[in-house]
Amino acid sequence: MESFLKKFFPEVYTRMKKDINISNYCKYDSQLLTSFTSSLYVAGLVSTFFASWVTRALGRKPSILAGGAAFLAGAALGGAAFNFYMLILGRVLLGVGVGFANQAVPLYLSEMAPPKYRGAINNGFQFSIGIGALSANIINFGTEKIKAGWGWRISLAMAAVPASILTLGALFLPETPNSLIQRSSDHHKAKQMLQRVRGTNDVQAELDDLVKASSISKTIEHPFKKILERKYRPQLVMAISIPFFQQVTGINVIAFYAPILFRTIGLGESASLLSAVTTGIVGTVSTFISMLIVDKLGRRALFIIGGIQMFISQIMVGGIMAAQLGDQGGIGKGYAYLVLILIGVYVAGFGWSWGPLGWLVPSEIFPLEIRSAGQSITVAVSFIFTFVVAQTFLAMLCHFKAGIFFFFGVWVVVMTAFVYFLLPETKNMPIEQMDRVWREHWFWRRIVGEVIRECKIEAP
Repeated sequence: MESFLKKFFPEVYTRMKKDINISNYCKYDSQLLTSFTSSLYVAGLVSTFFASWVTRALGRKPSILAGGAAFLAGAALGGAAFNFYMLILGRVLLGVGVGFANQAVPLYLSEMAPPKYRGAINNGFQFSIGIGALSANIINFGTEKIKAGWGWRISLAMAAVPASILTLGALFLPETPNSLIQRSSDHHKAKQMLQRVRGTNDVQAELDDLVKASSISKTIEHPFKKILERKYRPQLVMAISIPFFQQVTGINVIAFYAPILFRTIGLGESASLLSAVTTGIVGTVSTFISMLIVDKLGRRALFIIGGIQMFISQIMVGGIMAAQLGDQGGIGKGYAYLVLILIGVYVAGFGWSWGPLGWLVPSEIFPLEIRSAGQSITVAVSFIFTFVVAQTFLAMLCHFKAGIFFFFGVWVVVMTAFVYFLLPETKNMPIEQMDRVWREHWFWRRIVGEVIRECKIEAP
């Protein structure tokens, strides 16, 4: 929003309005502007390690509560900001909220969900993020029209609405059976909770799996050291690779900078925000579709289909921008809308593959003894590369120009090959028996031990 840029980033505003010689691709290249975006991710990165301890020692529920409280404080500071430092402090507190929420919520969902619906329920996490992003874009589209120029305050302060729901809602959430067993020797309460969430009294077999996993986890004093052992090598590789690949799909380019990107190709301020709303709707709908089909088609099929779709659309967007958008002037309206459609195709591909599955797969593959540590590594890697992409994207756009889309397109090819060769299927596998999938995989069995024939995963 121009009123926001004028108040906090006047150099960007001046360059955008008055410097007619500057390249289309370089108008928004400001370290101050990127530090506003990426300060959230640095705070999230640091807080996720505190969140790991809270989640393990005190339970999943206190982590969710802590995240909600930090969100509330960050929203209040952002909405009331009168200088750059207050704005950044608000972003940092929001980052702490994201750190705690990303640590606890996917674990909570995976542990509470029945195995056959775990994919759909966990994909609800990404679906909700999509609804949040879509809501933010709609609010921005509305508040940008406030003539007095203070609409950005509403945009930033409105984060308090979902933060309130999260904080108040968490007060009524029960703790997961896994966490109850992990933190107490009285298993009766855990059994009651398991009966309640499964809707049946016949839970003894699952309870025994949880108790066995918990007794192993209680012998582990240093889970971050433990996860480095050879038998956890597949989980460690996935904990690092999946969130890394999720960030280098290029999705954050679209998520953070969609309005800037659309302004770069010649759409106006209001049209750019409306275009961001459109891509938000596409992302949310495609993630909802993923929720419906992930436990039927499986994780691998969605990863591969989404990867092919993202690659084709990225290469086409890069080609159109390279051919049509020079350093000065815009591109024809027809081409601008074609780019918008192709970005929609790209967002849909991400929405049913790397978006939700980038959180689902890591949350379901860790044994209990390294689960908090593994989830922390996943969240930390995600934050590190979200920060790197956020911090460098505007400079990369300035130097690579349309080549930025080819750069991310190459990474999409690499990650699709990685899934095809190295990621086993995890659908319908009980979370405490997940080690089977590694022992039966053509590559990982060489590292974690030979296949145990009698443990064949039976098709549902």
